Amino acid sequence: MSSPAHEQIPLDFGAEVRDALHEGRPVVALESNVITHGLPYPDNAATARKVEAAVRSGGAVPATIAVEGGRIVVGMSDADIDRFASTPGIPKVSSRDLPVVLAQGGMGALTVASSVVAAELAGIPFFSSAGIGGVHRGAERTMDVSSDLIQFTRSKVAVVCAGAKKILDLGLTLEYLETQCVPVVSYRSDDFPAFYCVSSGFRSPLRLDDDEVIARSIENHWALGNHSGFLVTTPVRPQDAIDGDEVDAALAEALRAAERDGIRGQAITKYLMRAVDRATEGRSSKANMAVLVSTAEVGGRLAAAHAAYRKDGHR
Repeated sequence: MSSPAHEQIPLDFGAEVRDALHEGRPVVALESNVITHGLPYPDNAATARKVEAAVRSGGAVPATIAVEGGRIVVGMSDADIDRFASTPGIPKVSSRDLPVVLAQGGMGALTVASSVVAAELAGIPFFSSAGIGGVHRGAERTMDVSSDLIQFTRSKVAVVCAGAKKILDLGLTLEYLETQCVPVVSYRSDDFPAFYCVSSGFRSPLRLDDDEVIARSIENHWALGNHSGFLVTTPVRPQDAIDGDEVDAALAEALRAAERDGIRGQAITKYLMRAVDRATEGRSSKANMAVLVSTAEVGGRLAAAHAAYRKDGHR
């Protein structure tokens, strides 16, 4: 399932995921960071199971990925999810950290970037996440660009998400993806979404409404010799969304406070997200959950269409 060049990286497949890959059935990779760095136990475990159930409702097999004992676990069991959800202090592992954490043999929760690395190693062509990282505001001074964007230029995995958070510079995020020739397609929407906001205010570079056309586009991208990802965005359902103007107002105030208090670097994301949650009286947290589920369901559906397309011999 993995290429010979990567055989030295041990992969532990859950039985259901292993069988699905062997049979050519659709599988969607999921990050484990949402388990360890999201809600408290047991709500975090329940959330992980809701996301996996959404992938199944879309017609695919979920594969939540983590690191433990020097191995990449591809398809966490219920017991694994409970253990990760109830164990404090598990580190967040991005693609930069992955080789070291594997060498140390400890537990690690994978982010978007490291999950994409692991998915490609495991032979899983689809990954779903609520939202991706991007270019941070003020990046022209700080050079703060998410490793997610860098990894998309290196890993042949289709990423289904609800765009990126409004706390980022979404215009520069789209510019970066264009410069790096990573396709950005909005599924049944004209706009690039902004996590729990239906629109970022930016038009999407491309819109596709047909599942098979998306599958064919992804295969064409790789057949043309590209070794990069393919980004498919799907907006949160309108009834679950947060108004973009409300988020912008909260962010403007929070950014001024962060500047005054010297909040920067990795701390800024959590600071701004908490500020938005306070300003929306907790509605953004509920919307966050809705985005996780809705993107997972669409990821399952598109992975199923892609697997059917490949099964028909289009590969």
